[in-house]
Amino acid sequence: MDPVALASGIEPEQALADRQALIQLCLYAMDRAHSDGVAERIEKGLAAVGVHALRPDGARFDPAQHEAGGAVRTEDARLEGTVAETEVPGFVDHDRLLRAPVVTVYTRR
Repeated sequence: MDPVALASGIEPEQALADRQALIQLCLYAMDRAHSDGVAERIEKGLAAVGVHALRPDGARFDPAQHEAGGAVRTEDARLEGTVAETEVPGFVDHDRLLRAPVVTVYTRR
């Protein structure tokens, strides 16, 4: 059994569920924070426990990892299909995707 869960009397499954609920609450609060400083502090706190923001600006668009929120035209063929801007950051909990980033993608159409 997990030493923290054992010491607190909580089963590991419950401790994991509680962790996930707290992460979701932090993401909710961060999305609605009126202060950049508050949002930054929440993001740093999440990073300290293994939850990291995804801002894939400049990466190739991958529909399995990104959600397209819009497109912006470009004449540069090299930019087509790359992420122009992250509209809403995504988050991973260690290696598990919690929320895909919403991105704007370069297109030549």
